[in-house]
Formats: sequence, C-alpha cells, structure tokens
Amino acid sequence: MGVFAAFAAVGFVAAYIGPTSLALSEASAEEVPPISLYASSLGDIQVLAVDADAEPSEAAVLDRGGYSVYVKPKPTPTPVAATTSSSSSGWRPPFVTPDPGTAQAIAYEMVLARGWGDDQFACLVALWNKESGWRVNAYNAGSGAYGIPQALPGGKMASAGADWETNPATQISWGLGYIGGRYGTPCGAWDHSQRVGWY
Repeated sequence: MGVFAAFAAVGFVAAYIGPTSLALSEASAEEVPPISLYASSLGDIQVLAVDADAEPSEAAVLDRGGYSVYVKPKPTPTPVAATTSSSSSGWRPPFVTPDPGTAQAIAYEMVLARGWGDDQFACLVALWNKESGWRVNAYNAGSGAYGIPQALPGGKMASAGADWETNPATQISWGLGYIGGRYGTPCGAWDHSQRVGWY
C-alpha cells in the first residue's frame, strides 16, 4: 500500500510540474516590452509640421478640433457673520425635526412663534437634553431644579400656569420666556451652558 501511495504522489507531481514548467519556459522565451504611461500616450501627441524652407508669415492658428476650454471661475466667498466670543466650544447642534405630539414638537411651535429659526430650536433641544432629558418631572435633588427647563425653584413656573408641575407646554412657555429674557436666544443659553456648565 505504501508503494502505491508513493507512486501516486510522484505521478501527481509529474502531471502538475510537466505542463506548468513548459508553459513558464515558453513565456520567458517571448520578450514583451513593458508598457509605460509615456509609451501609451505617444499616440495622443499633437504635432505641428512646419516647412523649414517656407517664408515666415503669420503664426499658425492652432485649432482644437471643436473643443472649447472652460475655466471655472473662483467662487466669491460668502461673508460669514462674526461670531461672538461667548461660545467656548463654537459647536452648535444640528436641527432635527421633532416627533409630533412630543414636548419637543410643542417647543418647536413655540420657538417658531417667537421668530426664532431651526438653528435656535436645535440649541434648545441640546440644552434641555442636557438639563432634563425633556422629562416634565425631572427633579434635581441637589439644587431643587424641576421640569423640562430645570427652573430653580420649580415653583417659578407657576407664573406660566397652575399646571406647571405636569404640563410640558406650561414648562416650555416659562422656559422660553426665561431664556429670551436672560440670554436672548436658545443658542445664547446653549453657549453659556457650554462655557460654565449651567444656564
């Protein structure tokens, strides 16, 4: 059995090496010139043939065969409003459309009603995500702050409505009034919060 296995192994090796080595030797016999970028582009060269014996005349007009060259003008930079140094990080959150019926949807309508844009709403979302996670019953045991805007003390929100403890619209209305009066805009409050850790 061992002799048969050895004979079979030698047969397989011979069958593989025989044709392969023959093909390799034939391939090396043919010299193929290397292809370079230069050699492949020689056919694209434009040549202007000039008769050396001819009298010098006007310069020949070279035609590009119907092609025209268009140079795209450099864009004029759009002036950017100078940013105030009130923002320590400079980063502002992006706008995301709120889910209908949520506290954020209520806030979005109120933000637009105040004449603020989507950028201001994005700052408000980030600010109140940080403060309360938009929970109407968020309570900070250390400071006593309460609600979505984290009013301190929470009872301040009673000026916006008697249902201040449970109604997100009342809390948001009070919070936007506070932000407008103290920081001007939600992004102003966001910048302050980023700089000092609270608003």
